[in-house]
Amino acid sequence: MLSTPVPQDIAYMRSRLFFSAILVLTFAAPCLFGQDGPPQPAPGADQSAPAARPHRPLPKPVNLKVLPKDIAPEELRKIMRGYAGSLGVKCNFCHAVNPQTHKLDFASDAKEDKGFARTMIAMKQTINDQYMSKIDDPDAMPADKHVTCGTCHRGHSMPQHFMPPPEEHHSPPQGAPGAQPPPQ
Repeated sequence: MLSTPVPQDIAYMRSRLFFSAILVLTFAAPCLFGQDGPPQPAPGADQSAPAARPHRPLPKPVNLKVLPKDIAPEELRKIMRGYAGSLGVKCNFCHAVNPQTHKLDFASDAKEDKGFARTMIAMKQTINDQYMSKIDDPDAMPADKHVTCGTCHRGHSMPQHFMPPPEEHHSPPQGAPGAQPPPQ
């Protein structure tokens, strides 16, 4: 006979499921979002040949309000690509286009979504620093105690609403104490 789980068991099962999902997302994210780094030349390829197009150095980031002001441009680009992948969006979701150059103006605060993003980044940092860091689960890996944008957004620009499956309530078998008589 199956017993009904007690609230402590349900909370434990939910926490284990949450940490398992975080672990899977942590290790699957680089594959899913293509952040394995730049493509590597094929083995045996002539490494002295010049690249098809030389990379210009990235400009120094400006107008940073939540992220560290001394962040390296390459690190900022990596973080931004992670955000874009976690939300399933492109850069122009948060960054405005300069009307004169028709290029993205990363320093501009013209788009309201950029302000929302800053709020969400600060929220994520607070959750990780003040709450997730205090979880003392000996079975949890450090990555299990880390929330990302993808934890809630899961590839969508707006977090997807979660509806738990309805609880199943089974009637006691007929003839058992507390069973309702069959309708007549």
